[in-house]
Amino acid sequence: MSYGLTLLIVAFGGAVGAITRFQITNWFNGWFGNSFPYATLTVNVVGCFIMGLLVAALNTGTLIAPHWRPLIAVGFLGALTTFSTFSFDTLALFTQGFWLRAAMNVILNLVLCMIAVAAGYALISRGSMPG
Repeated sequence: MSYGLTLLIVAFGGAVGAITRFQITNWFNGWFGNSFPYATLTVNVVGCFIMGLLVAALNTGTLIAPHWRPLIAVGFLGALTTFSTFSFDTLALFTQGFWLRAAMNVILNLVLCMIAVAAGYALISRGSMPG
């Protein structure tokens, strides 16, 4: 695949991921309000799970060809998940005096995202972990 085509594929995946994240944020804020960054937590956990699935599928050669990685991992997941939003949400909670919520956000994002990556990877690779 040419470099130019790869760039277009990444851009398309990024557009879809960004639109998906925008919609999820709107839905979650409509349902739960914005007292806790549920949308950011959700897209990060789901994105980590998908990343685990993708890496396992690529490593085992099942379900997906390697040329899909730029579209899914770099484009879609790069735009869907967002460490910068997670960091800003946490800082906002902290500076507004919601220290417990800020700490919960950090702990939940780290723990749930690690579990999601491991679960996604294990699902495809039948339990074996990378490394």
